[in-house]
Amino acid sequence: MHEMTMLSSVTQIIAEEMEQHGLVRLSRVTLKSGTLAGLVPEAMRFAWEVLTDSGPLGGAELCVENVPVRLRCGDCFREFAPEEQVVFAVCPVCGQELGHKVLAGREVYIESIEGEDHCAAKGEAAA
Repeated sequence: MHEMTMLSSVTQIIAEEMEQHGLVRLSRVTLKSGTLAGLVPEAMRFAWEVLTDSGPLGGAELCVENVPVRLRCGDCFREFAPEEQVVFAVCPVCGQELGHKVLAGREVYIESIEGEDHCAAKGEAAA
């Protein structure tokens, strides 16, 4: 289950960002996960629940958004999104099945982090 390893790294990055920006409690994290990244959303949510059981990350919502595959044909250089499979994906313009470059769909990254700073956590009004 590489979802646990990947999300462990994500929680470390989030903790660093929270400290840098003065956040004391995390409320929501949005991750972008490419179709080709091989991550299972249900396994990601399970790993998230285990890793954020308590502390400043406890109870935070994990939102996983899929990034579809985008290819560039190796022959005609037209960009396209394969409808079903990526291996032997047929270019809709020239019909080529091989030699495409993957432009999107392999990435995994933190899109956004939402949380409370010291003032919001204490119920103080912002100046």
